[in-house]
Amino acid sequence: MKRCRISPDAFIQLALQLAHYRDKGKFCLTYEASMTRLFREGRTETVRSCSTESCAFVTALERGEEAETCRRLFRLAAEKHQSLYRLAMTGAGIDRHLFCLYVVSKYLGEESPFLNEVLSEPWRLSTSQTPVQQVELFDLVNHPDYISCGGGFGPVADDGYGVSYIIVGENMINFHISCKVSSPETDAHRFGAHIRQSLLDILALLTSDPKAQQPQTAPSTKKDL
Repeated sequence: MKRCRISPDAFIQLALQLAHYRDKGKFCLTYEASMTRLFREGRTETVRSCSTESCAFVTALERGEEAETCRRLFRLAAEKHQSLYRLAMTGAGIDRHLFCLYVVSKYLGEESPFLNEVLSEPWRLSTSQTPVQQVELFDLVNHPDYISCGGGFGPVADDGYGVSYIIVGENMINFHISCKVSSPETDAHRFGAHIRQSLLDILALLTSDPKAQQPQTAPSTKKDL
């Protein structure tokens, strides 16, 4: 992912969008947790990963449009995701603000149709990256059995998925996928297969770019004699 000069989190989030579209044939409101540790007692803010740009990329790829077009849309979607993440980290997100307005409206006894509608929309894809600091304490190659599959969480919506993922070293990503067996629309094993294939398809798309295959050479400098 780094060789393709793409943020690993943006890469994975766009793969999740592609996987969900293949799984259900539609897009959905997507939650990704962002830490707000820049602030005292900061906890989390929401990154709405399903953007106009991500939808445009997924639609183009599934329609079989030219590879260069898909690569361009992918990079635009990745840049948009990084921008949304930075805004959330620096206190410029919208969801905690909306929730505070909702709490104040209830305290004042004021009804807000806008807040009621916005905050009642279901999060059918809830995601979060789990940081793993302990991977530096042992050799991942010689001791792969020490690698944790990580924790997870349940889906927020009855017909949704909960996806926790961990980037383990340079060559592994672990996913923990949950859904409710009571829902006929979801299947964790099926969604996992879609995630795997989506990651491979995006990787193939980016590595087929001739520009990505060109080695980066340092600019030549002239020395004064």
